Amino acid sequence: METLERLLLGHPFFTDLDPAIGRILVGCARNLRFAPGEFLFRENEPANEFFLVREGNVALELHVPGRPPLVIGTLGAGEIVGASWLVPPYRWNFDARAVAATRAFGIDAACLRDKCEADHHLGYEMMKRLLPVMVGRMQAARQQLLDVYGHPGT
Repeated sequence: METLERLLLGHPFFTDLDPAIGRILVGCARNLRFAPGEFLFRENEPANEFFLVREGNVALELHVPGRPPLVIGTLGAGEIVGASWLVPPYRWNFDARAVAATRAFGIDAACLRDKCEADHHLGYEMMKRLLPVMVGRMQAARQQLLDVYGHPGT
């Protein structure tokens, strides 16, 4: 039987992570399951946790008045869901809903923030892993805007 630590450190987000740091992180983690249609979190709720998807798919949705939710992205195995836990006021800016049966690790945000504050090496390791994800998401959002609104002047 696999341990939580072994499974967590096997997630692609933690590739090549120092095992000593992994032992620190496991204290903030838990295994979760979401049924299709179940929300991982809802817009404006406190961002108390973030998620590392192990299996399944999660849709990121924005509310548009008078319309069905707009899916701005779908994330799958090996990806991270949510970064609002890192920036005050720690509230979600969109919904995250399981599209299929989904297994994920939930990482307690307050626990991890406290550990990062106490151990700046851990904080730096987390930032090195989170920043490329966030930049990639911003680039994808930019591309979506170009696809929707076209190129100015054309």
